[in-house]
Amino acid sequence: MSKYIFVTGGVVSSLGKGIASAAIGKLMESRGLKVTLIKCDPYINVDPGTMNPYQHGEVYVTEDGAETDLDLGHYERFTSAKLTRDNNITTGKIYYSVITKERKGDYLGKTVQIIPHITDEIKDGIKKAAVNSKADVVIVEIGGTVGDIESLPFLESIRQLKLDMGRDYAINVHVTLVPYIKSAGETKTKPTQHSVGTLRQIGITPDIIICRTEKRLMREAKEKIALFCNVDSEAVITAIDVKSIYEVPVSLKKEGLDRLILRLLNIKCKDSDLSEWKNKVLKKIKNPSKKTTIAVVGKYIALQDAYKSIYEALTHGAIANNTALTIKKVDSEDIEKNGAARYLQGVKGILVPGGFGTRGIEGKVKAVRFARENNVPFLGLCLGMQVTVIEFARNICGLKGANSSEFDKRTKYPVISLLEEQKKTDIKGATMRLGAYECSIKKDTKAYEAYREEKVSERHRHRYEFNNDFRKIMEGKGMVFSGINKKRDLVEIVELEDHPWFMACQSHPEFKSKPDNAHPIFREFIRASLR
Repeated sequence: MSKYIFVTGGVVSSLGKGIASAAIGKLMESRGLKVTLIKCDPYINVDPGTMNPYQHGEVYVTEDGAETDLDLGHYERFTSAKLTRDNNITTGKIYYSVITKERKGDYLGKTVQIIPHITDEIKDGIKKAAVNSKADVVIVEIGGTVGDIESLPFLESIRQLKLDMGRDYAINVHVTLVPYIKSAGETKTKPTQHSVGTLRQIGITPDIIICRTEKRLMREAKEKIALFCNVDSEAVITAIDVKSIYEVPVSLKKEGLDRLILRLLNIKCKDSDLSEWKNKVLKKIKNPSKKTTIAVVGKYIALQDAYKSIYEALTHGAIANNTALTIKKVDSEDIEKNGAARYLQGVKGILVPGGFGTRGIEGKVKAVRFARENNVPFLGLCLGMQVTVIEFARNICGLKGANSSEFDKRTKYPVISLLEEQKKTDIKGATMRLGAYECSIKKDTKAYEAYREEKVSERHRHRYEFNNDFRKIMEGKGMVFSGINKKRDLVEIVELEDHPWFMACQSHPEFKSKPDNAHPIFREFIRASLR
């Protein structure tokens, strides 16, 4: 039977529950335990696939094609867990399932209620993910903040689960804020006391409290929190701010978090010092021998989380090359107004990420042209590949007005067009080309130099695709189609012959990159920027 760690958050949002959960997963894995992680999100959307990135941040795609919360990206980067659609449970998904059952007559004669029907559905979802993963330890993060109305069914569900399983099989970890008041020179424990008080009112007593703080907690502060929150003082863990999120597992281990969790769950296993993580990741982050600057030209630049996996994958590429990385975030609308040179002059590499809609597209096209004409290493991802094709069609192939049919339905040269199956659906949710698809790599290309394999698999999330009617003319002008999905003859990767390093992918390779195992495309992109 799996053992459970339920992670909740209090005081404010964006405390880093996802990072804390991922770090706990890393600590458990380092002890030889198999882990899986589940994110419970309180929004009524079935999944985040139709949300604006400014509302939700990045949509993370799993191998099986689920559009999920970005915290699943942290889980996969920190651990070796293989996550699926079962690892992200939303209020929308739960209610959709319960209402569907009610309409079918599964509850015939009964009044359908929050308790027990909704809470039972949540518990079944959690247990299903646990059973399918065959994990020793299941880490369940509850989204939102304690006190939110939306989170109450999830909190009630984990209260019941812990009661059902017993203390040796489930513990509660609460992540909270201990603010430092600079003018008073003091850390304040009252917000944590209130947060834990709210949690206890609904029947949940934390076994461990992780305190996010700027300053290391003194013994007196820990004892005060322990006294008022009814936990042992050793169970009050300092989660001090660190320069890199990849330091968090080591920081929490120094606080004895892994030993405490194992004792509370009555698990006996090997010890670990995280030496491999320190040598492969932290040592290179702290002592780089080179440096580079990469410009990311996007349309959601104002929100840090909109391109989370891309920023992390760039960091992984830098780690693999023992390089200090500076990411210059450039709004594509600014390039539209003021030109590319003003923002891109002097950078060592340019990356154009994915997105939807016409806003900022011409700025992305200009960024591609700047990279091509100035021999700056370039990487385009998803929409980034599509604008690469548009730029090449217009400025090299002479197809004036070439565009994607997404942006201009009347264009004479629709070099990017809607996938055939997309023409048959009006439903927006979960209907894109999603999840892992195979790609055949052409030898003697930059893609093959990176992968060193003739067949690879990458994750996708898009409705539009390269229009094969224009493949011949573009090949004749020097575009190399180095990656093809042979099953459907879809273009997956394009390159340029007469450029030091220029590649664009229809897929999202950033989703498969890890700090101790950088994705080969990001590794080679950073390497090219150093040249």
